[in-house]
Amino acid sequence: MVDLATLSHEDARKFYDRFGSKQDWQRFYEDPAIQELIASAAFAEASAVVEFGCGTGRVAEMLLREHLPERAEYLAVDVSATMVALAQQRLAPFGSRVRVMQTDGAPRLREPSASCDRFISTYVLDLLSTDDIRGVLGEAHRLLVPGGRLGVVGLTHGATIPARLVERAWTWAHRWRPTSVGGCRPISVVEFMGSEWQVLHRAVVTSYAISSEVVAARKAA
Repeated sequence: MVDLATLSHEDARKFYDRFGSKQDWQRFYEDPAIQELIASAAFAEASAVVEFGCGTGRVAEMLLREHLPERAEYLAVDVSATMVALAQQRLAPFGSRVRVMQTDGAPRLREPSASCDRFISTYVLDLLSTDDIRGVLGEAHRLLVPGGRLGVVGLTHGATIPARLVERAWTWAHRWRPTSVGGCRPISVVEFMGSEWQVLHRAVVTSYAISSEVVAARKAA
């Protein structure tokens, strides 16, 4: 797999510090794929969720308000101080159930092994290097209890003719200047997943000619 040039952790932090709440403008194509993930990851049975790359906290708020049990705990992390501040403000009504923390962008988190039963990441892995993608999947495997579930959503290869045209333009823009597309590019996460994962659900959701991959997987015994 050819790894296109990706943003460094520091460059990603600077970009999303500037981008801030404008990230929510992307919900016109993100929300249908996120709803597909919610329908396939059994959040109603979750007790502890880790979200890698929480952004403004929009997904966390949706899950906490509508889909998670009232006692479920939530850890949301992000590399951007701006995003962390926005998420903290947004998630404040949920009190001590929620922790929002800034990281240095590295996949490793300072949490004990087998400390959650859901690990999610939406529209984040598609901006990481291949090494960091594998690192995040490895960290998810470490943090999940046996049988815990991974949920990932991200840009993927076009599933329709219009989407393939958009993918081509997006990839060109990423090659020319990664920050022009927020560092993101179309990938397929399942290509990085080995026998340590049992894929329960995979779908490609296309909205406004932008295709997103949705993967729900279980940590194998």
